[in-house]
Amino acid sequence: MQKEIRGAEILGIGSCTPPKVLTNADIEKIVDTTDEWIFTRTGISQRHVVEPGIAVSDLSIEASKQALEMAGIPAEKIGLIVCATITGDMPFPSTACLIQAGIGASNAAAFDLQAGCAGWVYALATAAQFVENGTYDYVLAVGGDALSTIADWTDRATCVLFGDGAGAVVLGPSKQGEGVIGIHLGADGTGGHLLKVDAGGSRMPTTEDTVKERLHFIKMDGREVYKFAVRMMGEASLKVLADCGLTPDDIDVFVPHQANVRIIDASVHRLKLPPEKVFINVQNYGNTSAASIPLALHEAYNQGKIKKDDLVVVVGFGAGLTWASAVIKWTLPTK
Repeated sequence: MQKEIRGAEILGIGSCTPPKVLTNADIEKIVDTTDEWIFTRTGISQRHVVEPGIAVSDLSIEASKQALEMAGIPAEKIGLIVCATITGDMPFPSTACLIQAGIGASNAAAFDLQAGCAGWVYALATAAQFVENGTYDYVLAVGGDALSTIADWTDRATCVLFGDGAGAVVLGPSKQGEGVIGIHLGADGTGGHLLKVDAGGSRMPTTEDTVKERLHFIKMDGREVYKFAVRMMGEASLKVLADCGLTPDDIDVFVPHQANVRIIDASVHRLKLPPEKVFINVQNYGNTSAASIPLALHEAYNQGKIKKDDLVVVVGFGAGLTWASAVIKWTLPTK
């Protein structure tokens, strides 16, 4: 028997960043750089970083608990947990399983997915499908990363960019036309070499040599990734809007992946959006990868910048290369 197609809306949202803050002035003491150099090129002033012993699951559990509390849904009612991360606690088990245990979601299936900084929108899309087709009533979509743990703190071109955090939403059934109303996902694996960690997998297992050669840290062709991001952030946003029969004029709030303020500005210019419709918090957190968009969504909502019935567009890009965008008809009550 075919299940009824329904909508999927955000019932609760939460986020968590570690308490330790690393400012640009702090980074000046680590590598040859300056606050002015970092800020003018990225828009970043500071970032939150985990201390030893703190992992992605710890941040994700706290974000998930906040989302559950707002939704008023007990953890036992969650049917599925999808966690987007590239810096899970360990190769296996999945971080989603650790979150399941940490929040007491004893009835939930759980798995991780990896799509770089676009990961949370991939998780949102996956979670929404399970709700819409009736497989589960309540699904937790989490994005969490601790990129400071794989940043090369001798490479001033990359280490200044990244921070740590987690964000989570509880999705539940809604009327069609409310909640997540459009999704666009994409990838171009031919660009995988532009942003990667070489060692630690089956192609290049961990050895004494790979550690000495610093092959377990992020490597990025910054110029090419920048060009890709500037092009794709705008294109992915326009595509998901068109799929919904909408235009940029219909956007109430635009929440892009918080990687670099110049990339955000380029996408805003492409969409011809006024500044008041754009939410930016990269200055305080840096690039938190899969946590970036849900962290920004939560902060924008808490600040009263996202209101009930607003049309919210989110868009991200990441390693893979990947990109993802979504249109959300916001249903949480106005703060």
